Formats: sequence, structure tokens, C-alpha cells
Amino acid sequence: MSHQEHGTVVVGADGKKHLQVLQNLDSATVRQLHREYMMPSTFHYYPESLVLQRGDGMFLFDAEGQKYLDFFGGILTVSLGHCHPEVIGAVREQLGTLGHTSTLYQNEWIVRLAQKMAEITPGNMQQSFFSNSGSEADEMAVLLAKLHTGRQEIVALRHSYSGRGMYAISAMGHASWRPIAPVMPGISLMPAPYCYRCPFGQTYPSCDIRCADDVKEVLATTTTGQPAAFIAEPILGVGGFITPPKEYFQKVLEPIRKAGALFICDEVQTGFGRTGTYWNGIEHFGVQPDIMTFAKGIASGMPMAATITSKEIAASFKGLTISTYGGNPISSVAALATIHVMQREDIPQRAARLGNRLRQGLLALQEKFPIIGDVRGMGLMQGIELVEDRKTKEPSAKRANQMIEVLRRRHFLIGKGGLYGNTLRIAPPMLVTESQIDEALAHLDAGLSEVSV
Repeated sequence: MSHQEHGTVVVGADGKKHLQVLQNLDSATVRQLHREYMMPSTFHYYPESLVLQRGDGMFLFDAEGQKYLDFFGGILTVSLGHCHPEVIGAVREQLGTLGHTSTLYQNEWIVRLAQKMAEITPGNMQQSFFSNSGSEADEMAVLLAKLHTGRQEIVALRHSYSGRGMYAISAMGHASWRPIAPVMPGISLMPAPYCYRCPFGQTYPSCDIRCADDVKEVLATTTTGQPAAFIAEPILGVGGFITPPKEYFQKVLEPIRKAGALFICDEVQTGFGRTGTYWNGIEHFGVQPDIMTFAKGIASGMPMAATITSKEIAASFKGLTISTYGGNPISSVAALATIHVMQREDIPQRAARLGNRLRQGLLALQEKFPIIGDVRGMGLMQGIELVEDRKTKEPSAKRANQMIEVLRRRHFLIGKGGLYGNTLRIAPPMLVTESQIDEALAHLDAGLSEVSV
């Protein structure tokens, strides 16, 4: 196969020949190539997949040039919007300076990022290990907890999602995302703080947070009573933006701490101001994690993840470990530039203010449309759960699928999720404006009107 089949050879300003990769394949051609060369397990939205070619701020453009308002941000990843000029500028400069070092060598960008992580995380979080994805960050956190405690068992939540590694698959709280039976022993799943569908049939706040209290039963009946760690997201992302009551973590962690286990806080989706007011989602709940994990919004779309903990716990890892791409200079610079813009724009407060505008609009839609069973979330991480009937709460994945298709026709993109596939996930890049929030609510209003028929 010649170079010309993949691109065009051009003469650059330096007089040398370069391969210019073509970027003008139409959607039909991309779909055909995808079917032929990509594994069929690669999941995507819509019966006819959306082929994207360009991004700019709050907007995406498909292969035919159609413009879309993006309110899902690459699964909460492009935290500052697509191709933010300051992030792109920093990456371009770094590409011409030093593109790669493994962790076998030190560089200034990785330590500057680690220092910044220590500044914006709560308590005594101080030492970081960088990797490429949330899956890797969570795997490292679980390994650290086991090494530090000398124990093997992990307690996780039903409806949770930790990625694609062997630990993540074994601890998966969704059957549809688990392609094989659990392969890692010693993982117990306890009830999620899913107030709308309380597993105990109770109602908050009279329930006395029964789901958190159940950890005592889980520890006594499904573990040796000596777990290494409890791992949880402040808001369960793939689970459908399940948001715990404010007292949940304080209550669930009391028996966990008593059992000598660590708390691993998975901030992959909730971190970096997404939930509003604070830099970290867990800060809303008034507890201190022992280990924290981050990814997605950390570097505005560049592959980057972090596991951060105290010096004491970090020192428990006595063996050797490396990460070939973890903390590479390019992703590190992207993360540093992202955090710089976030601090300048005061993203936590911005997300709180604009998230409240979004939330009030969603609550108004709930009053208008009986198919909205629940509205939940924090900051710019809001979900609406669709049902066939409010009284029975029968989940309506059909209507959720119809909604994202209708909204696509309106050139508006959101996500979906939840165990039942019936929750619309709304999480725009955090530089969204008031007018764009209002436009999004108008799209949702029109879409709900159509699928309610």
C-alpha cells in the first residue's frame, strides 16, 4: 500500500517532502472502514453512527460540516471545550521541545503537575502516579490499598463503573459492561445510594441512609471482615449520575474505617470543578479520602490520569513500576494549561452558578413532562431519568434512545447511561455560557415534547 492511499506528499517550507494525512473522508466511507477494520465490540451512539471531524469550543462538526452543540464533552473529558487555544498552544510548543519520556527519566512537567495536584486535592494528598486512563488510575489505587493494608478484599458499589482493566471488569456494577465472569476474587458489591430506586424500598430522609448502613452486613457476610479498601465515585457516572445523600459517605465510611480499610475516591468524572463549588466532588460530603483517582477532564482530552495519595501510603509500594506514557511531557503540559485556565476562570464557582441555571431548567421540564421521573446531579453534571410512568417508575430506555436521536437531528449532543439505559447525561464543557444553557434547555424541551407523544 502506497503512501498516497493514506495521504498526499507535499513539500514543506523546509524544502523537504512530508506526508499530509487526508481529513476529508465522508461519513459513509468512515462507517464502512470502521465495520471492516475496527472490532465490533467498539460501542457508539445512534443507529447510524456520528462521524466527527472537527471541534471548536462548545461545538463539534461532522464529516459533512454539520455543526453540533456538544453537551456531553467526550464523556466529561473536554473540560474547557474542544481545542481550547491555550491548551493547544502549550501542546504545540511542547511537541517541538520534548515529546516523550517514560517514567524511567524525570522531567520538569511531570513534577510541576504532581505539585499542582497536591495543591488542589484535599487533606494530605501529596504524591502522584500518572498513567493514561481512569482504568489504570483505579487499578493503581487498588494495588496501593492492598500493598498498604496487606489485605486483598475490595468493597465497591452496584451501578458503578471503573473502566476496562481486570479489576474494573470484576468490580463492574453493570452486567451489560461485563463481557466475562469476574476474574478477580475478593470483590463485594454493596447497594448503591440510588434514592430514586431505593433497593430497600424506603424514602430519603426517613430512610436513615439504609444503603450506607448495609455496609456492615456486606462486611460481615461477604468478606473476612478485613477489607483493603472501599472504592466509590462521589456521583456514579456511567451508573446514571446517581447522587448520594449528603450524609452518605460519612455514614458508610464509619464501619469501613473501623474495619481498617482505606477509602479510594474515584474522581474520574467528578473531579476538576465539574460538580461545582469545590475542585473535587467528594468535598461536598465532608470526608477525606485515602487515595484519589482522576482522568477525563484533567487534560482537556489528552490521555492523562492520576492516582494521588499520602506519602505514607505511597511508600507502601516497595517494588518497581513504570508507565511508558504516564505523565508524558505533552499530556502533562496539557494538564498544566488546563488547570491554569480553570484557576483563572474559577471553574468550581462557574460550574456551581451555571449548573444551578441548568438544574432549575431541568426541574421545570420535570414539572412539564411526566416521563421525567428524576432529576439529579451536581454542578455541570446533571441527569434526567426517563420512565414510562411516574407511579410505577418503569424505566424507559426506548424513550432515552429516541431522545438522543431526536436531539441529534436538532444538532444537539448529550449522553445516556444507567443500568437501565434510561438516564440522559448532561455535562457540557465548563466554559459553557448562559445562552448556551438556555439553548440546551430549549432543545430538551422540544425533544421531550416529541418523544412524549
